[in-house]
Amino acid sequence: MFSRDIGIDLGTANVLIYVKGRGIVLNEPSVVAVDTKTGKALAVGEEARRMVGRTPGNIVAIRPLRDGVIADFEITEVMLKHFINKIKVKGFMSKPRILICTPTNITSVEQKAIREAAEKSGGKQVYLEEEPKVAAIGAGMDIFQPSGNMVIDIGGGTTDIAVLSMGDIVTATSSRIAGDTFDYEILNYIKRQYKMLIGERTAEDIKIGVATAFPDSRDEEISIRGRDMVSSLPKTLTITSNEIQKALQEPVETIIQAAKNVLERTPPELSADIIDRGIILTGGGALLHGIDQLLAEQLKVPVVIAEDPMTCVAEGTGRMLEHLDKLPRKKLG
Repeated sequence: MFSRDIGIDLGTANVLIYVKGRGIVLNEPSVVAVDTKTGKALAVGEEARRMVGRTPGNIVAIRPLRDGVIADFEITEVMLKHFINKIKVKGFMSKPRILICTPTNITSVEQKAIREAAEKSGGKQVYLEEEPKVAAIGAGMDIFQPSGNMVIDIGGGTTDIAVLSMGDIVTATSSRIAGDTFDYEILNYIKRQYKMLIGERTAEDIKIGVATAFPDSRDEEISIRGRDMVSSLPKTLTITSNEIQKALQEPVETIIQAAKNVLERTPPELSADIIDRGIILTGGGALLHGIDQLLAEQLKVPVVIAEDPMTCVAEGTGRMLEHLDKLPRKKLG
């Protein structure tokens, strides 16, 4: 059996793996459950996520990636090894070549850490490519023509915004305000407003169930449970879309401002193309209700959510795997 080339979307919230010739074969949370007494990993991915907030004191669920980069090298290596073994791509005598996506503004030290983790997890050669470029390709944009394309990729840990032309990035920025920030702001709002503690999973449920970025565009409510900070007893609350829209105003405004800054630095000819073609939204954060409407209103440019925003980066790695031999193994750090 020969090894196959693989593309990895190494996300703060989820890891997606694309295998050449097979498509996306893995989509699991970037979580590892570790026993603090022994230091051993007990579960990885979906199984570990189910343990979050529900484990004895000696078992902790670790998310080894923060803000799109490796926060815990050893745990990232354990996680990648587990996923690569699970998809059975290693040959009897050979290892797969791996293409991994990174945020646009990570340091050479952070790039080196990602490369080393992939090599130690069983990669023969490791290629790094910038996330917004790969997301644009995965969303179906033809970035290799001499015309402007703009993508806003809102992941779990980072929002990457880029204008692309002739197959490369013209202007770009990366912000550490993204999907995880939305969860954190919701969690903090409930804590401040109602003196109630909720977990990360409940915050995410609120985000998916009732949240919106655009004022008065959603009118729903959700019943949530948590712990009262005064009495320390369990408590139930009803939260509305309107409340969460206000709670998310600040992080959403930061993303809008970052997009404006990229547009301001874009050459006029490419700006004209973007007005014609619009902006493509990718990443899990693109699913935040009303964010496309708000961006379109604020940026004065049409904004379209990609067909399947969650898988754009992984699909993009798949398309780039077809031309892996032409890619430079750049950014060695």
